Amino acid sequence: MTLRALAFDVFGTVVDWRGSVIRELTAFGEAHGVDRDWAQFADDWRAGYPPAMDRVRTGELPWMKIDALHRLILDELLERAGIDGIPDGDVAELNRAWHRLDPWPDTVEGLTQLKRSFTITTLSNGNVSLLTNMAKRAGLPWDCVISAELFRHYKPDREAYLGCAELLDVAPAELALVAAHPSDLRAARDAGLTTAYVARPLERGPGHEAPRVEDGEFDYLAEDFLDLARQLGATTP
Repeated sequence: MTLRALAFDVFGTVVDWRGSVIRELTAFGEAHGVDRDWAQFADDWRAGYPPAMDRVRTGELPWMKIDALHRLILDELLERAGIDGIPDGDVAELNRAWHRLDPWPDTVEGLTQLKRSFTITTLSNGNVSLLTNMAKRAGLPWDCVISAELFRHYKPDREAYLGCAELLDVAPAELALVAAHPSDLRAARDAGLTTAYVARPLERGPGHEAPRVEDGEFDYLAEDFLDLARQLGATTP
């Protein structure tokens, strides 16, 4: 079956969430005279995200967009770190750090090449406003922005992958999920999507390795978006 569209995981695959959030936290600390291990704070903020989504899935929390979940986690981390007395507007602005994540060096050029041959979209748990603001700031050339928010199902729920294919009016196999996270790709594969793994060894910071995958586990295995464009025949003529 011919591949017609590519849907991209965003946090870690398209953008460097960790480096960007550390930068934002460092600026926040300098502005408020607070010094903490901001790298660990960023890691803890991200680590709180899957358990928070699970609280929604189990009904402990009502449906929330990711901005709201990020704020819930942030408030808990600030309290745990003993950081108080910060104006709510400043905390809200810090929470929007996730709207201001920087792309990986190959991202914009790679997406631009892939866009020549395929419809390209996000498929992220990030909410629509977050993904839109991020794209505008970073110059990400999406054809459209699709979020799990539209389906009220976070990835890796099957409904997110199939819902994306339905919105694009393509068969699941005509849609490839591009991601740096094997668990995301396995769920997409199980839903019938084509899969493309792109290694992002720096996602968790220096000294970490990209997750290992089995040979042949996914349809495509790429070093970055430019490599994926070459494999898919979408490079500049």
